[in-house]
Parts: sequence; C-alpha cells; structure tokens
Amino acid sequence: MIDTKSPSATTTRAQELEVVPVRNYGRWVAAIASLMALVGLVGSLAKNDNLRWDIVGDYLFADLIFDGLATTLWLTAAAMLLGLGLGTLIAVMRLSSSPVLYGLANAFVWVFRGTPLLVQIIFWGYAAALYKYVKIGVPFTDITFFQAETNALLTPAIAALLALGLNEAAYASEIVRAGIQSVDPGQAEAAHSLGMRPALTMRRIVLPQAMRVIIPPMGNETINMLKMTALVSVISAHDLMSNIQDVYAQNYQVIPMLVVASIWYLALVTLLGVPQAWLERHYGRGTTRAGHVSPFRRLLGGTVERLGKNSKEQSR
Repeated sequence: MIDTKSPSATTTRAQELEVVPVRNYGRWVAAIASLMALVGLVGSLAKNDNLRWDIVGDYLFADLIFDGLATTLWLTAAAMLLGLGLGTLIAVMRLSSSPVLYGLANAFVWVFRGTPLLVQIIFWGYAAALYKYVKIGVPFTDITFFQAETNALLTPAIAALLALGLNEAAYASEIVRAGIQSVDPGQAEAAHSLGMRPALTMRRIVLPQAMRVIIPPMGNETINMLKMTALVSVISAHDLMSNIQDVYAQNYQVIPMLVVASIWYLALVTLLGVPQAWLERHYGRGTTRAGHVSPFRRLLGGTVERLGKNSKEQSR
C-alpha cells in the first residue's frame, strides 16, 4: 500500500497530472478581427487609384528626398546632443543649493517649455526683425569684439538647430533631474565620505545609475525630435518635409508625396528603436526589469518555447 502522505508519493502524483492551459478564446477572436480589419485597410489602400503608387515609387528614392533626409538626420542628432548636454547642466543647476543657479534654471525651463515649439522656430527664423546685427563686446561702451549680420549668421538650418536644441534642453533637464533624484542619496554620501569630489561623484556614481531611468524617456524624446524636425519647413530649412512640400507645390500630388514622407519617417523611427532597446537592456542589467523586448522577439521566443515543449513531449 502506497503512503499518499509521503513526499515521494506526492511528487509522483504531481508528475502524473496533466497541465491544461487556459483557453483564451476572447483573445483569439480579437486577434482575428484585428487582422481582418488590417488586411481590409491595406487592401483598400493598395487598390485606391488616388494614392498614385507610381508617383510614390518615382519619388521614394529621388535625390531631392535623400538631401532632405540628410538634413533631417543631422538636425535630429545635433539638436539631441545640444539638448542633452544643456539639459544635464540645467538639471544640475535646478538641484543646486545656490538660489541664483536654481532661479536661472527654472526661468529657462519656464520659457522654453511654456511656449510652442512652432513659435520658437519662427522666432529664431525671423530673429533679424528684432536684431539686425549680432554684436559681442563690452556692455554700455563702443568696444566690439565681434559683429555680423543676423541673416548671415542665423541661416534657416542654424535657426532650426537652436530652436530644436533649446526646446529639447528644457524637456531633457526634467528627465535627467528625475533620473538623478531616483538614485539613493546614500550613494553620493558614501562617495563623498571616500573623498570623491561632487563633480566626480555625479559622473562616476550618480549618472550611471540614473541612466536606467533616463534612457526610456530620452529614447522617446529622440524619436519625437526626428518627427518634430518636420516643423522647420515653415522657415524652409530644406529638411525632408520642406523638400516634400516643394515637390507637391509643383505637381499638386499632395497625398502621394505625404505617403513618401510617411514611409521614410516610419523607417527612421524603426531604426532608432534598435539602439534604444539595446541601451535599455544594457543599463537594466542586474535589475528586475529586463528592458524592452520587441514584439517580434517576444513572439519568436514564445514560438521557440512551444516547439521545445512539443519536442520534449514527443521524446517521452
């Protein structure tokens, strides 16, 4: 007679039990309905003669489009570098005990976060209406070290960079400040007790740990910056959207040209998601958060896991 209370008997019975997964019929119905709606939408767009897919194909790889893409990419990279560098400085100033630094940082964030980006772009694009010349010298004297015409100095590309970079600095400062405040203050206190200077403590101890909080929203800001570069078309900065507008102003094919722009923006955003996911996994090591996992990788992982279970059952 088998003693059902013994550990070996309990283990044997547990192994004989067949685990039946929960049948999520509602999930399957929703997935099938969504796929059918997606297929219907794609088919409707593919058969729509008003889209003029021949024009989309002609301009998708045109030289004018690549020129605009180059401007869009360097504007995105330069504006993010300017915004991140200046934003980190503003964040440290807002955390400073000095009332002057704290006040200046708050005023900067208040101005550039409180006014629309489109207004800032137009303001920098037409700054010559406010100051005809840019002068650097001793205040209240005639001594001048540098002087240049504003229109010659602030080209549309430079004006767009200043508008995008300064606006991004206001938002980046809040992200960096939140990341710094998420680190346990005891980390900095321990570093100071070892004789590390505040600047070295911030660079070696605080910021590396704050990157876990900073990377996800900063990645979103980079993607958003890529799309916000389309606004600089109002000052003819020759970005992707500016060149698209120049084309459909001549051939009047607005929808096909907007499809070309959408395809390229989607492609660039998809590429930017790759380094963002890698950085999230890199700085998320050693934490319960595994970092961002793409839907394709999640689906592939589930498929591999199911195949492994099936092979084990067949081998038994």
